[in-house]
Amino acid sequence: MTNREDVRAFLMSRRANVTPEDVGLHGDSNRRVPGLRRNEVAVLAGVSVEYYSRVERGNLAGVSDAVLDALAEALRLDDAERAHLFDLSGAANASPVRRSRRAPAQTVPASMAWTLEAVTRGAAFIRNNRLDIVAENALMRGLYNEAYSHRERPVNLARFAFLQRDLAEQFYVDWDAAADLNVGLLRTEAGKSPHDKALHDLIGELGARSDDFRQRWAAHDVRVHTNGPKLIRHSVVGDLDLVFQSFDAGIDPGLHLVTYTAAPGSPSEQSLALLATWVATNESENATSTLPQ
Repeated sequence: MTNREDVRAFLMSRRANVTPEDVGLHGDSNRRVPGLRRNEVAVLAGVSVEYYSRVERGNLAGVSDAVLDALAEALRLDDAERAHLFDLSGAANASPVRRSRRAPAQTVPASMAWTLEAVTRGAAFIRNNRLDIVAENALMRGLYNEAYSHRERPVNLARFAFLQRDLAEQFYVDWDAAADLNVGLLRTEAGKSPHDKALHDLIGELGARSDDFRQRWAAHDVRVHTNGPKLIRHSVVGDLDLVFQSFDAGIDPGLHLVTYTAAPGSPSEQSLALLATWVATNESENATSTLPQ
């Protein structure tokens, strides 16, 4: 989709999500559209109906931050949605230099790889804006053993969720939540990097191969997800109740450091320790089997 198409679909979907009652207006039985009408959004944002109609048709060129803030308030956007609106505006008003910025790296410095391996009580990895895992520690490889069992590299979290659906449904205790999160993250990243060909190729592939992805993508939901629960049903150690944290890796635009850990003293911490032992044994055996005889 073009920037104009993304803007139009996003604003229409957000407008449909807000009822008149949500913003203190009286609804009526003659409504032919879900949510607010365009003229109601315009009044709430303090702009003319003509101006808002132009914006909703996808034209964000020259729209000020103050107007974007007013629209975000009128449409009751959350922090992730507001940031996405500003990203779409930034793309619409970007110079050719900004449009051609380089894509995130596919590798990390050796020092970062050492840092990941130093994390021994939790899974740790670096992902890029396409949800590729570009570096990970041993416990991450063991935790996502099913994803790593496939030869395709790098492992991609969205491909695992949608294109290895049978395995992913067994792995995630709540597959729907995991699927929504993956789509929301990709939608957010697409707003930030509208000219990233590799990112949009991935989105196109997922849309072509997965009805579930395509339906979720059409909803235009976005996510900024920095921490929260991660419930996993592992084939070796059973159910794991983990917490994930995501940070800007600080080594290249679009790279994020993610950790999965368990509460100290919990059964899940004990299960992670057991998993670490299993991973160490497996990787040692695999290394031995590849040695020349």
